Formats: sequence, C-alpha cells, structure tokens
Amino acid sequence: MTTDTGPAPLRSVSRTSDTPATLVAGVWEALRTVRDPELDADVVSLDFVAECSVTPDGIAHVRLRLPTYFCAPNFAFLMVADAWDAVSQVEGLTDVDVVLIDHFASDAINQGVAARAGFVHSMAGSEVGEAVEELHELRRTFTERAMMAGTDLVVRPLVRAGTTPEEVAGMTLGDAAGIADTDDLRRLRARRRELGIPADDDAPLVVDPVGRTVGIDAMPLHLRKARSYQVGVDANTSICRGQLAARYGLTGPAAAEG
Repeated sequence: MTTDTGPAPLRSVSRTSDTPATLVAGVWEALRTVRDPELDADVVSLDFVAECSVTPDGIAHVRLRLPTYFCAPNFAFLMVADAWDAVSQVEGLTDVDVVLIDHFASDAINQGVAARAGFVHSMAGSEVGEAVEELHELRRTFTERAMMAGTDLVVRPLVRAGTTPEEVAGMTLGDAAGIADTDDLRRLRARRRELGIPADDDAPLVVDPVGRTVGIDAMPLHLRKARSYQVGVDANTSICRGQLAARYGLTGPAAAEG
C-alpha cells in the first residue's frame, strides 16, 4: 500500500497573494490521480513532481522528473499526457503547462503532449525510433499487472489468517470488506473497473486479467503469479526511489506541499 507523504519539489511552490490557494491545492490533487504505470503509484507520492505552481493569472506550471535520464519514454509520455489531462480539468485555471525535465526524450515528449499528437507520432523520426504499438495497449498490460499485484495484497493476509484456497475461491469482494486492508481493496476495485471487470460486492474476489473466475485447481498458481507481480512492484519502487534520491540529492521524507 502506498502512503502519500507529499512532494519534494526542486524549489518552493510559488504562491503570491494573487494566486488562489485553492487552485494550487486543486492541481496537487489532480496530480495524485496520475500514476506511474509500472509502479502503480501516483507521481506525487513517488516525488516525480519537481515543481507545481500557479501564476496570478491562473496558469498552472508543472515540471515532472524521473529517476534516470533514460527512463522508458513510453512510460514517461503516459505520465506527462495523463498529468496534462488531469490538471486541465481543474476549474479556474486559464492555461496548463506540463513538461518533463532532465530526460533524453523530453523535447519530443513535451512537444507531442502539447500538440496532443500521441506517442507514435511524437517519437517518429526521433532518437527513440518508431513506436511499435499505441500506448493504450501498454496501459492495459500494466493495469492488468497492477490488478494481479492488488489481488496479492488483498488475498495474502487472508491466507495468512487461515483462509483456505477453497474458501478464497468462493469469496466475493464483499466478503473481503472489513477483513482486507481498506486501501488495498479500494485500489483492487479501481484497477478492475479500469479493465472493465466487475468490482461490486457480489463480484468474485479472485479473477484473471480478463475477468474469468479462478477455480480451486488454478488458484495456487494464480496466487503465486499475483505475488510475483507485487514483489516486482515493490522491488522496482525501491530502486526508483533510490535512484531519484541519488539523482536529485533528496534526503528524509518528502516535504508537504506549499
């Protein structure tokens, strides 16, 4: 489970007497809806927001940073585009400026996002080369993995508490409510909804990435696979946090906004 502790900006957020604090707060909340697709955590809690400010005339400026200069450009494009979309929904802003900094493909990514050109078009002819597939396919792949990892977070504590595989196979999401961690269950429901998989209380607790119920015979292998995805998320998150801290000289917990 990821706990938001606030961003660690490269410089202080600009707030003049003419800048409504509600707009700044609204931009931060919008950014909390933007996820790193591989880590399944929001860009604020990951400290990927280097700057967030709103000018007196209502222009939002957001600078995103990543752990390394060579982070995957498709992931980077997704996050910048999603941030632009999310911040653009904040009421009261007159314009939005979202850019990626300190990345080898930042120029192409920023130009593509600003022009709403899409990743394939933006990367054509660049040093990144031709994209093989559109980003929506990549997004679904990582959302499926996030759903599997979320299944592990919800089911593993139940198994540790003595719930048998047979009982797990017959459980619904409603059965897990009040037993599983609330945030983990909420996130699992959210990922399932993103994939078009039923996520109400009557829906089976354990399903495969296309929504099919997992039977008792397939349950052990399915749960091991779910565990492997969560281990991968934990390991990659730890590596990325360490790289980001080393790159930008971050120390201690992230600072609260403002």
